[in-house]
Amino acid sequence: MQLITAEELKKRIDSKEELYLLDVREPYERAEFNIGGEFLPLGKLQNMQIDDIEDWKDKEVICYCRSGNRSGQACMVLETLGFKNTKNLTGGMLNWQEKYGQSK
Repeated sequence: MQLITAEELKKRIDSKEELYLLDVREPYERAEFNIGGEFLPLGKLQNMQIDDIEDWKDKEVICYCRSGNRSGQACMVLETLGFKNTKNLTGGMLNWQEKYGQSK
């Protein structure tokens, strides 16, 4: 697992790069604010319910949550499931919103 900052990710989103974003928060958190990633709560990921992202195993997968803790766990779970290139968004959505507000 590597880390990616909000600044790095924002640049990549703004440049319309094809990204594999994975939101591992709970539904109520996603309803409040999200940056458009595939939604797969950490609990489902831990139960190996990864059908929706199975074809991402050879892609760079950027995980995010509220603060960066659950997404760090998600990266570790994904690595044990054979994902080769996981990144954790440092500081999660709290850090993102501190820097960029509600903008994607």
